[in-house]
Amino acid sequence: MLARPLLSRILRNESMTRGLGDPEARVLVEWLVDRAEALADGLVGPVEPRLETLCRRGRAIARFVLLWCYYQQRGAALQLAAAERFAWPFPEAAVDPCELMQAILGWENRRGDF
Repeated sequence: MLARPLLSRILRNESMTRGLGDPEARVLVEWLVDRAEALADGLVGPVEPRLETLCRRGRAIARFVLLWCYYQQRGAALQLAAAERFAWPFPEAAVDPCELMQAILGWENRRGDF
């Protein structure tokens, strides 16, 4: 289990969920906490660098959902996806933000990098 100071990097980081609705923000934060705890359980050595990488990935995923669902800037979302090397399948049309977040994070879990 992660120490409180490390978990607070996720739980108190407003930039992680800024602009998201409550449902998708909750899904993202829960996923980040679960992944961070799994990281801490299986990692030998310092957790902080991997936690920072995980948080960066979370912020990028949140930005993708914002661009795709809230701002309808699909071109910008796809540019972000290319820059971040997101490999999950992209939605073909408008989609509910929470459903998109759940689909992305499900794919990320199957990928298993974090």
